[in-house]
Amino acid sequence: MTIFRCTQQACLGLAVVLSLVSLTGCVNAPRSGDASTESTSRAMSRAAAASKSDDVVTASDESDARKRARIRLELATVYFSQNQLTTALDELKHVLAIDGQMSEAHELRGLIYSAMDEPNLADESFKRAIQLDERNGSAIHNYAWWLCGKQRYPEADALFERAANLPQSIATSKTLLARGVCQIRAGLLPDAEKSLARSYELDVANPATAYNLASVLYRRGDYERARFYIRRVNNVPEQITAESIWLGVRIENRLGNSGGRDELAGVLRSRFPTSREATALELGRFDE
Repeated sequence: MTIFRCTQQACLGLAVVLSLVSLTGCVNAPRSGDASTESTSRAMSRAAAASKSDDVVTASDESDARKRARIRLELATVYFSQNQLTTALDELKHVLAIDGQMSEAHELRGLIYSAMDEPNLADESFKRAIQLDERNGSAIHNYAWWLCGKQRYPEADALFERAANLPQSIATSKTLLARGVCQIRAGLLPDAEKSLARSYELDVANPATAYNLASVLYRRGDYERARFYIRRVNNVPEQITAESIWLGVRIENRLGNSGGRDELAGVLRSRFPTSREATALELGRFDE
């Protein structure tokens, strides 16, 4: 049930990836696509289908009660995706009344309480979800991101590593992206570079990964490699953001390429004239 969103002002960059309901409160970055309700439901169903053994539970293995609970869980997920938190929580209470042992229901409960700014209840819910199903990689991933938001970085990193070994629940590339951003927030730039580079290997089309990797390399003074990755973002018009163009400007400036810098600066001025990045450009604040 991974709700892994990334918006320009919400996530996955160096100035601000993946609370997971939030990947909000992270770092500015290009969009990598909001999770749709349909894909959320599919991920939830896959995670819920995994048993604690090596076998996979299929629809015929589920009890009638579990099936009823799952239908209501999907409805609660829809409400949650629409930010109708109280309604989602109320629906979820019905789910848990039917089947209190459903790991995915406790996971969603954690996400809802996180969005409601109820940290104790969120923490308790995530822990319960994992206790009920130690192979629920989505719950482990989401709990890791929640811990990262609370600056509990060592705990978060350990859980991200664990989630990355359960790719049936969530794409390993997304877990590595989240781990890399969390490592950035913890100030562990060499570790972040490794995580993001591996994420990029697994999913070269994700602009959030390319942006964050370029940002790390820029901060580490590896400007040529930073240029390579940010160009992968900025060469696709639909992926361009003020943040990505500004990073490109700063990289070209560091490399002494005034022509490339001025070309990108022109794009920033024309496409994002009121952005804070355009203001920084006009003030010549390339190193801030």
